[in-house]
Amino acid sequence: MRVEIWSDIACPWCYIGKARFEKGLAAFAHRDEIEVVHRSFELDPRAPKGVTGPVVEMLAKKYGRTLDEARGMEEHVAAAARAEGLEYVTEGRDNGSTFDIHRLLHLAAAHGRRDALLDLAYRANFAEERSVFDPEVLIALAVEAGLDEAEARAVLADGTAYAAEVRADEREAAELGANSVPFFVLDRRFGVSGGQPAEVFTRALEQAWQGREIVAETPAGEACEPDGACAVPQG
Repeated sequence: MRVEIWSDIACPWCYIGKARFEKGLAAFAHRDEIEVVHRSFELDPRAPKGVTGPVVEMLAKKYGRTLDEARGMEEHVAAAARAEGLEYVTEGRDNGSTFDIHRLLHLAAAHGRRDALLDLAYRANFAEERSVFDPEVLIALAVEAGLDEAEARAVLADGTAYAAEVRADEREAAELGANSVPFFVLDRRFGVSGGQPAEVFTRALEQAWQGREIVAETPAGEACEPDGACAVPQG
């Protein structure tokens, strides 16, 4: 059975959701017979290349909050990440276009290294204060994931390389009705939206495996929307 996951490196709930899904998958009896395929989704496809800004300032502007309130939003997400055993820094991260990252992830997929690069990119962005919007950081991550440095540099230098593949993933997400990420599609039968608890993923896998009809939709979990907005406390 195939599970397809649409996500973006800039999405904290994608980072958390991947960890939760993997825990849910580990508890699934047929886990060794599941093929996981990661797909591209840009939260802000209009973001200009090479232009970045602090995440905290972006949150404050987007939600009309003070910088201290925006830091509180980040702490909320950080607590959820740490509960899953993930590191998460709330200061020093930046925000920008993720298109080049997705192109490089497609190169990694062509070599069977996409999951490795995805994990490294998430860790760099959310846990290490390394800017995934810096081409040299991306090259270093690609090499760490097992890709050839010259090939990775060639892809980043050619803005058309793997661009069609990224756009195809995004069109497919729209056709499937994905309006936020992470978005999980199980065997092309039904979807699970958001960073759900691990047990929700386990149940969804069991239902998809058995081919049972889903009587009620799974309530949406915490997610990020195309404008870059992520679920945050409203207090």
